[in-house]
Amino acid sequence: MPNIIVRVKSLANEPENKTPICVNKSVIESIVARLYRTTRLPMMLGIIGPGLECVIKQLFSYIAHTPLQSPLRLHYFIAQASDLNSLAQLCQPFDVIVQQLDDIGISAVAGCHRVIGFDGALSIDVHIGQTIQALKQLTNAEQTFGAWMFSNTQAPKLDHPLAWQLARLSDDDASVILAASPNGSLSASMQQQLSNVTQLCGFRLLQWPLEPLSEMTLLSHPDPVSLDIAKKERAALRYQQQQTFAYNPLKSATEGNTAIIGGGVASGCLALSLAERGQALTLFCMDNAPGQQASGNKQGAIYPLLTPEDGPLSQFFLQGYLFSRQRINTLVKQGYNINHDFCGVLQTGHDARSAKRLHKIITARAWADAIAKPLTGAQASAIAGIEIGIDAIYYPLGGWVNPQQLTTAAIEQATTLSDVTCHFNTQVTAIERRNEQWYINAQVGNKQQAFGPFANLVLANGRHLTDFSQTAQLPISGFRGQVSHIPSRFALKKLTTVLCSHGYLTPAHDELHCTGASYIKDPDNLDYSATEQFDNLDKIRTSYQADWTQDVDISGHSARVGVRMVTRDHAPMMGCAPDYDAIIDTYQTQQHTKSSAQYWQHTQAPIHDGLFILGGLGSRGLTSGPLAAELLAAQMCGELIPTTTPILGLLNPNRMWMRKLIKGKALM
Repeated sequence: MPNIIVRVKSLANEPENKTPICVNKSVIESIVARLYRTTRLPMMLGIIGPGLECVIKQLFSYIAHTPLQSPLRLHYFIAQASDLNSLAQLCQPFDVIVQQLDDIGISAVAGCHRVIGFDGALSIDVHIGQTIQALKQLTNAEQTFGAWMFSNTQAPKLDHPLAWQLARLSDDDASVILAASPNGSLSASMQQQLSNVTQLCGFRLLQWPLEPLSEMTLLSHPDPVSLDIAKKERAALRYQQQQTFAYNPLKSATEGNTAIIGGGVASGCLALSLAERGQALTLFCMDNAPGQQASGNKQGAIYPLLTPEDGPLSQFFLQGYLFSRQRINTLVKQGYNINHDFCGVLQTGHDARSAKRLHKIITARAWADAIAKPLTGAQASAIAGIEIGIDAIYYPLGGWVNPQQLTTAAIEQATTLSDVTCHFNTQVTAIERRNEQWYINAQVGNKQQAFGPFANLVLANGRHLTDFSQTAQLPISGFRGQVSHIPSRFALKKLTTVLCSHGYLTPAHDELHCTGASYIKDPDNLDYSATEQFDNLDKIRTSYQADWTQDVDISGHSARVGVRMVTRDHAPMMGCAPDYDAIIDTYQTQQHTKSSAQYWQHTQAPIHDGLFILGGLGSRGLTSGPLAAELLAAQMCGELIPTTTPILGLLNPNRMWMRKLIKGKALM
């Protein structure tokens, strides 16, 4: 799926005094031209460490006023979140991007965070932590880096181990750019050391004066023999990583058009992420409008799924939490009506066991206050505006959003960026692969209709994910959830934040609160249930034994029922659709032994070519869905996926089977 010309609508507001943003256009164009020349699209530039904020600002300013032939992907590696402060302060005119950077900075969450600006023409992947460790966790991609940039203060860190990690992810013709200022010039011996390292790893070494900003000069380059050796070493490093991660196939999409089945948050956000890359799409939805299934609730809570262990699950949800805020804020800034309120979320235990687990979570590590902070009952009551009376965890950046409006806005924005066709009232009944293309059979009104061919097909259709023979065996289950709508009255009117315990309760919007939800596996109907309505009431009254719970009125029998798909490990499914039949056939000849474990570890797991999965978002789909969609879009387009290999392993749809097979355990 190649990238095409990107349409740029600037998201950057000029300062109130209308002061023009200055940019040395000719110098920035020399960098852009170098990236076009040396790398496959999109353009990829790595910036190591703080000290180059002025360069990033110049790039922002350039993109704000100059259409690009391809997106620019910046990767910014910093040791700690506070290093973002100077960049955010310098780039104040770009208020949407600055808001995103501020969220990442105050949250102090390690790992990779994607920031998107200018309708996808720019993305910044902020990598927080040790640079070499972050690089080791990045997977090889079809698209590679054209250049890496170091400031004077960061250049001495470029030793051989770091340089080889850069080389693994780079074009054969890539450069290392030393951005130098008069006050921080390097000694002759240090420049010689850098020349030796870069030549050995196959890089050209360039110097770029920053004060004043001027053209780059070549300091050194590898000779033909050294370059040939470096190319072979790079290939070996790439192969080595591919072998250790073969069980988690990350195959990109086939060039051509793509069909998405589904009409909820997952499919809407995926349509937007692909459209930002200029991809042509056809979306099929069984309902007459987006967000009618699990995404149809009036209010859905947004808050992270934290665990005591600092593992991939918690990391993914933290990064997804910040990315969801970013998507909502950007779409609202673009003029879309999305009812939401980042009013914070209070989470409390509903019994001794759950209270003990929450205490373990909040004390397991030093969370930044912007992510999670412990509160006494009195503190929680003051924030909520009503009596809570028990200890709580507070998520200041959390809140609620209308999922249907978010989905609709994402799809509408996608249509402004690329060729997007939507088929509503179209129930897909079967999918079929013929002649390396995908075809869809669907019920449209009273007749069957065929669609296709499509080069790629994404199943993002919620509870219907397992309706097809290719996906029937996926280890995922549907859980019915009834959300009750209760009138806002008396003390309930004072509620100012989302409450989460045995169930959840939102602040009032349009004179109604949402509370629930029930949780019933494999439901046989989606009818209103009086029993579940009373269960929702009981959850509130047993979680918060306070007088205001008597104001919860369910007598109007107003509710909404949906089905969310849930995995056993609470992580979504994102990636290539596994070929279960092929896995089973191979398993018959590769029984659970030590040698079979090595086979599964180093052999690409079978997949259905051109078929992708995006589902299993569970009860926190608003937190996980937008980021999972962005990761899948990056994979489909052959880009460097903005997350770590452990998180990709966590999300892969084949993980339940592969976890056993790569350990030499029995599959059945």
